[in-house]
Amino acid sequence: MTCFDTAFTRCPLIAILRGIQPHEVLDIGRVLVDTGFTIIEVPLNSPAPYQSIALLQNTFGDRVLVGAGTVTSPDAVAEVARHGGRLVVMPHADLAVIAEARKHGMICTPGVATPTEGFAALNAGVDALKLFPAEQLGTKVLSAWKSVFPPRTRFIPVGGITPENMQSYLDAGAAGFGLGSALYRAGYSAGDVGRAAERFMKALP
Repeated sequence: MTCFDTAFTRCPLIAILRGIQPHEVLDIGRVLVDTGFTIIEVPLNSPAPYQSIALLQNTFGDRVLVGAGTVTSPDAVAEVARHGGRLVVMPHADLAVIAEARKHGMICTPGVATPTEGFAALNAGVDALKLFPAEQLGTKVLSAWKSVFPPRTRFIPVGGITPENMQSYLDAGAAGFGLGSALYRAGYSAGDVGRAAERFMKALP
């Protein structure tokens, strides 16, 4: 299995640390690792994201899959790889970005909002599809997509996910989730993140 398969099987929750700063990333990363998270994403519109990615990878890379979110260009993919990131998460399904991620041997999860985007991304060799924004698409769309996409397709809803609504997405066919502001937002302490992380872990079946 790839490192993504292993990490996602252990914990199908992706921690999205949008706005995290390098001076706090290790304390928050340690809380997530201790809680059982195995995938951590630092969006590139965070302060000094590549530094945070490198710190997480150097400290926890043997236990978690570390990468970047909001990756919108091939050049950004190369920079993530240069700093040790192994995961590329996108808000869209740009085939050039996907191709660059594959060239570097990285895990790639593009954002899709239509079946056309989803099938094109699968044909380009992605590892999972990020259902984004999940609060707009909803569980009915996910359920409909599950009926036409290949059975092994992993859909990961992102956007508006809380411990309270996870089960409805799982019932519709979600494989896991990307967790944003309900888990971490700029200014949260490690304790804040730890408490939120525990709530999400308890909400898993």
